[in-house]
Amino acid sequence: MASSPPYPPYPGAAPGGTPRHPHWWQRPAVRYGAMVTLLALSGLVILALVREQTGTRGFLVGLGLAVLPVPLLLAAFRWLGRVEPGPWRNLLFAFAWGACAAALIAIVANSFATRWIATTTADPAGADTLGATVIAPVVEETAKAAAVLLLFLFRRRDFHGILGGVVAAGFTATGFAFTENVLYLGNAFGTDQLTGGSGIASVTAATFFVRIVMSPFAHPLFTVLTGIGFGAAALAADRQRVRRVLLPLAGLLLAMGMHALWNGSATLGQFGFIAVYGAFMVPAFGLLTWLVVWTRQRELRTVRTELPAYAAAGWLRPAEPFALGSMRARRLARKFAREHGGRPAARAVAQYEAYATSLAFLRHRGRAGKAGADFVTRERELLLELWRRRAAARPALEHAARLTAPPVPYGAGWAYGPVPARWPAQGQPPYSAYGENPYRR
Repeated sequence: MASSPPYPPYPGAAPGGTPRHPHWWQRPAVRYGAMVTLLALSGLVILALVREQTGTRGFLVGLGLAVLPVPLLLAAFRWLGRVEPGPWRNLLFAFAWGACAAALIAIVANSFATRWIATTTADPAGADTLGATVIAPVVEETAKAAAVLLLFLFRRRDFHGILGGVVAAGFTATGFAFTENVLYLGNAFGTDQLTGGSGIASVTAATFFVRIVMSPFAHPLFTVLTGIGFGAAALAADRQRVRRVLLPLAGLLLAMGMHALWNGSATLGQFGFIAVYGAFMVPAFGLLTWLVVWTRQRELRTVRTELPAYAAAGWLRPAEPFALGSMRARRLARKFAREHGGRPAARAVAQYEAYATSLAFLRHRGRAGKAGADFVTRERELLLELWRRRAAARPALEHAARLTAPPVPYGAGWAYGPVPARWPAQGQPPYSAYGENPYRR
């Protein structure tokens, strides 16, 4: 008979069981405080720099116009990540890093590099072209990629695959584009103030049309390539270290290349810009959109395929894997819980859905031989999180399953996985039948 996996030890416990106090710099409060302070200082500096370049009126005009595409872009990336929604703190960090830290790095580094090239070559026009087509793509994409790298390293449990990388990269790039658009639109407004331009023929209107109407997706499109690289690396096994390094690097290089092509199109004249936009940017945007939507559907199939084993072991009801593998059923379940139990019940159902999805991905990685040494501990943690929320989630998911799928006979999932070693007492969670990671190679 397989034994039940042990509960995870206390985070500060030493191997012998004696609590070990972490150093002060290892405490979460210190790390969070340092990161918040860094982003806040970056935000204040970037605010001062942008306002200095645009003036107060230009800054306010640029801010009002640049904010328009932000909710749409964030909602689109959040929709892509709804299969397994990550914590809001991760997304807020990504957006803040792009808007503050990455933008500050880009402004300082680009300005310094362009001035140095102009001084060295005595060719200011050539320095501007070189800075836009070579320096800016390298600096900006590296600065944005840093946020995805930090989430990949320190929030690995919330970073499960390609969609996780896409969402993190999208939020980061949206924040960066927001700050950059404030600067460009503010400068355009200042130019119009000096030249008397107004209306549709103004520099502000032209800048708004190019950056907000035609290409609000430009920066997200570039950085999403980096996110795909990190997401693919997250799917690799821990022992595949070369692959886990090369995939993000390849994504970053592709992002730099596409960014350089986009910036370089401005030097080709009006028709060159339109040619690059139509021949490269729009097809690339369509291809990446198809890729991430296809990946989203694939992850839902993974949920439907992997969770029946836990239904067979008694952790889930037979209809739950089908409901959890349908975004429409999930939405109906949250609506049902909100109507009958209020917001706390809806929040519990949303958390149940997220934990169940993480469990499905964990099992999928295990079956592919890519699970880490903490497979059993992590599995146990996720199962107990589901068990704590079962009272609110099960009625809602069963209601959603009845509305979206044909009835599933009880026992249909028994062929998908092992049965529990013994049935639990009334009110107790089932005992896991695994005992150890059966998939580790």
